[in-house]
Amino acid sequence: MNTAITHWGYTPSGESIYLFRLTNASGASIELTNLGASWVSAHMPDKHGIFENILLGYDNAEGYIKDTYYMGATVGRFANRIHQASFSIKDTTYQLEKNDGENTNHGGASGFHKKIWQWEQIDSGIRFILHSPDMEGGYPGNVHVKIEYQFTETNELTISYYGITDRPTYLNLTNHAYFNLSGDKRKITEHQLMIPVTRILETTSQFIPTGHMQDVKDSPFDFTISHSIGMHLYDDDEQLHWNKGYNHCYILKEESSDTLLTAAVLSDPFSGRKLTVRTDLPGVLLYTSGYLAPTPDIGVCLETQYFPDTPSHPHFPSCLLMPGEEYLHRSIYTFER
Repeated sequence: MNTAITHWGYTPSGESIYLFRLTNASGASIELTNLGASWVSAHMPDKHGIFENILLGYDNAEGYIKDTYYMGATVGRFANRIHQASFSIKDTTYQLEKNDGENTNHGGASGFHKKIWQWEQIDSGIRFILHSPDMEGGYPGNVHVKIEYQFTETNELTISYYGITDRPTYLNLTNHAYFNLSGDKRKITEHQLMIPVTRILETTSQFIPTGHMQDVKDSPFDFTISHSIGMHLYDDDEQLHWNKGYNHCYILKEESSDTLLTAAVLSDPFSGRKLTVRTDLPGVLLYTSGYLAPTPDIGVCLETQYFPDTPSHPHFPSCLLMPGEEYLHRSIYTFER
């Protein structure tokens, strides 16, 4: 594995931004940056052996500084939304930053996606390190987080998430990569998708879970048998209208465990590329980039995570992290053709 490290620019406050390129013997590569511990690109071969970038992103650091779509970013402290931007632990209520109406989304204005992370090389990859101080964004606890990206000679990327705290707090980390396996940024409506689970979280018009687990059978949300994303994307369905497409959490399991499950299989019939996502996290959020300007539906996110608004729903798998415990999860992205 060849690792190339480039100084990529500076933040407005003068912090250094680096670009890391990991290239295996076949010529496949991924790029990362310490700005947001973000996944910048993935150059993968098509059925003819032609390498193209199959991630949406920006050509320079300035793009990531200005980004408002969490492009490839590590999202935290809490991926997705928390209702009314608050939660309680025992008898204490914590008020979080509101950045989505009355709710908080993806960690608020203090989210991890805009932080400059410390970094170090590891075997076949890069480790990013961040300290989030007590009460940052309203969240209790000094939280220390590590994100490890490791790339193999067989075009497999593992993202490992680690976290510890000195006070009880909620932690829910994900990667927000937008995939387009065609490489030339055609819309993802003709991508084939399989998600091997039968239930999703029902949401309100504010994308907040109601707490109800909705069966996908005979609905536009059923991907148990692989079919094109566009088959039902524009159906006359209330939840599809609210979300401008898919923006729904699929339930992989109802408990926290280290068991790896297949979260999704995505393929592009034109290029022949295929992506399999496996994770030990309990949910995968399918987002078809309906709010991505100026052209929606050109990328698909498969965000492995705990369920949105977990603190408000005691029957959801808990991501309450206690002192002395370790947040430890991984997601594996396997690229084939």
